[in-house]
Amino acid sequence: MKRIWSAIKEIFQGSERDFTKGSIKTALFFLAIPMILEMAMESLFAIVDIYFISKLDSENATATIGLTEVFMFIVMSVALGISMAATAVVARRIGEKNEDQAGTAAAQAIILAVLVSCVIAIVGVSFAEDLLRLMGSSEELIAEGVIYTKIILGFNVVLVLLYVNNAIFRGAGDANIAMKTLWLANGINIVLDPCLILGLWIFPKWGLMGAAIATCIGRGIGVLYQFYHLFKGTHRFKVLVSDFKIKLNIIKKLFNISLGGAGQHLLTSASWIFIARIINEFGAEAFAGYTYSFRVIVFTILPSWGVAMAAATLVGQNLGANQPERAEKTVWTAAFYNMILLAVISVVFLIAAEPVMRIFTDNPIVIDNGVMCLQIVCLGYIFYAYEMVIGQSFNGAGDTVTPTILNFICFWIIQIPLAYFLAKVVGLGPKGVYITIAISSSILAILAIIVFRRGKWKTQKV
Repeated sequence: MKRIWSAIKEIFQGSERDFTKGSIKTALFFLAIPMILEMAMESLFAIVDIYFISKLDSENATATIGLTEVFMFIVMSVALGISMAATAVVARRIGEKNEDQAGTAAAQAIILAVLVSCVIAIVGVSFAEDLLRLMGSSEELIAEGVIYTKIILGFNVVLVLLYVNNAIFRGAGDANIAMKTLWLANGINIVLDPCLILGLWIFPKWGLMGAAIATCIGRGIGVLYQFYHLFKGTHRFKVLVSDFKIKLNIIKKLFNISLGGAGQHLLTSASWIFIARIINEFGAEAFAGYTYSFRVIVFTILPSWGVAMAAATLVGQNLGANQPERAEKTVWTAAFYNMILLAVISVVFLIAAEPVMRIFTDNPIVIDNGVMCLQIVCLGYIFYAYEMVIGQSFNGAGDTVTPTILNFICFWIIQIPLAYFLAKVVGLGPKGVYITIAISSSILAILAIIVFRRGKWKTQKV
């Protein structure tokens, strides 16, 4: 018991271990636990946020959240692309024991993130109504929800920096700071949500607008906390003011890696726009069920991403230390544990999907649609467990092109046409879409395993 308590204490204080040496299981434990807790807090917020939105008793409000998230998937794709580049380059420099260059790379990633988010903000605010209309939204929904969309897209910089800065900490092996950041940001968000959405205590009842403001405040405070630690320095590296002098060679390297990273997520996100568009054609209640169920899916998937991101960090650091075989063994170990985690969650969904959906709504049609989504999509979880870890490991090695190609094949050549065919042509409706999601995710995992075994990623230069 004393040994376990000592390990937990070390995790929360920040481990000073060299993750390129010693037990792989121990390395995964010390990196994955804070990342899992970090993702768990993120997923908890997603559930709490939609829960309080549901109290507005407006299907338009719920649908607005779902529709805006479709476009935020694109923003997150850009953020994740830059994050992957930051993790890969920082992890490689840390593995090489070159802490000064790790700090410089971190600063250049932040510069790139700010520039890109400013462009997104201008486009998002200027065309918010058109974006919602593009998704087939009614004028009533647009009038009610456009302010939420404008705020979330207009202040996307706090989301982008939150992701990129945490990726920097993870690449350096400082997962506990990334964990504490999301605990702080989402903790504030969870407290402010009911206050600003429902008008509790002295706060105004702002509804959807309140949800957007709470989100931006929470994330903004989280970013300030990150910058405090970046400039203060951790036991692994420190970012200096001089590091923010633009270095085009590093930005170019980061940009090239992030193109593949953003590309793979943009392909995924853009495909989800089509998926959401298909489901939306079956009515607001069907789309509300989809929105609720996918918040629950996010709640279960994000902790699993913690395991995958731990593997990505270890791959980058071990390749930097010239230990490719150790990097590969790390991936298979992480994937196995991830499979066990998602298998347990799948069983829970198959048994208790309806009680879970009743947390959010008592509308029987919405519940039926949500239950159907949860029970069908979870059938692909075991395959997806491997794809998550292997896909992130490609990225951790700096090979963001391979996952991009695999995503294009599975989401655009397979998922979108098959979803349309089953839903519209065969007449299965939303059920056809959910069947397609499970099938395409399983195929993606199989292809990822085949390509990973070839080992080309081991020679990737970063």
